[in-house]
Amino acid sequence: MAVTARTLISLMLTLFLILSPLSPEEKERVRLEDLNLKVGTLPRGKFNAITDVVGVKVGHYTLIKGDDIRTGVTAIIPHSGNLYQEKVPAAIYVFNAYGKLAGYTQVEELGNIETPIILTNTLAVGTASTALVRYTLAQEGNENVVSVNAVVGETNDGYLNNIRKLPIKEEHIFEAIKNAHGGKVEEGCVGAGTGTVALGFKGGIGTSSRIIEYDDGKRYTVGVLVQTNFGRELHIAGHKFSSNLYKKEKRSKGSCMIVIATDAPMSVRNLKRLAKRAFAGMARTTNVMSNGSGDYAIAFSTAYRIPHYPNGYVEIPPLIPNSRMTQFFQAVEEATQEAIYNSIMMAESMKGYKNRYVAAFPIDSLKAKINCLQEQRR
Repeated sequence: MAVTARTLISLMLTLFLILSPLSPEEKERVRLEDLNLKVGTLPRGKFNAITDVVGVKVGHYTLIKGDDIRTGVTAIIPHSGNLYQEKVPAAIYVFNAYGKLAGYTQVEELGNIETPIILTNTLAVGTASTALVRYTLAQEGNENVVSVNAVVGETNDGYLNNIRKLPIKEEHIFEAIKNAHGGKVEEGCVGAGTGTVALGFKGGIGTSSRIIEYDDGKRYTVGVLVQTNFGRELHIAGHKFSSNLYKKEKRSKGSCMIVIATDAPMSVRNLKRLAKRAFAGMARTTNVMSNGSGDYAIAFSTAYRIPHYPNGYVEIPPLIPNSRMTQFFQAVEEATQEAIYNSIMMAESMKGYKNRYVAAFPIDSLKAKINCLQEQRR
């Protein structure tokens, strides 16, 4: 049978692709669950994401331009209604305040959130706040609003991103909100995680969730989303990974933003206790928490809403008692730890500002260590 030149070239190309080893950038990224690994004992939610809390949506805007812009925006929306008119109970815990979290003081004082939560880079906090104000003022029903408490968190992506160019604009915030959806959440080098570096490897956005079976048969969900840009040595599945980036440049500063959603009815006080426990999960991923890390956890509940103009009283359902909070603490610790792992495992290698390069986490190395451990146990 005659073989045409085109067929021969096609066969040679196919053979080349099969035999050529894939670079770290080309290898498929995986989540922790894809390796049959799990943090803790509680079951994951359907999507293993913050969006397992019904009504919560997440949207990204990723900005990659030229050889020096590597940044973006991530929006977390507690419910699809008018958040200003129907606020959600919320609390914020500050673990290390080397950062800029807009809106903190009013949340601390009043115990609610009235805008989407925006994550972005350090120098875009002002832009994001203004965009959230414009977004809120433009919503139907807010014609008489004259005060908006925009909640904006950040990490500094200035290692890979030319942050001084101030590339994030108001329209990028609007796009992230517009792109918000439920279900599967994009992770790794997307949105606010586009240019971040974590634990010596490429960081990013990660998410995870846990399900709690309550005594009365009800099921509650705790979902976590993180923006990782912190840490030194990575600890995962009982193994330590130290990257060349940390060894050469001693990079340990940075920040971590943690957003926690739950459908469990909690008081604002217990939401703050829940936010505090997230850092137990974060601590299990590394060996040192640095002075230069801005670490914040924002927790909110979708179980009830707080009307801006209440009719005399605010209706609050029966709340989870203090004595039953331990299982929720476990849930947020496990979900935070796994979300951090997912942010790194799903991130790809990236080259950016000043030709700097940050490698993706070597998943094959983790697989090899897991296989070795399994062999030793046999």
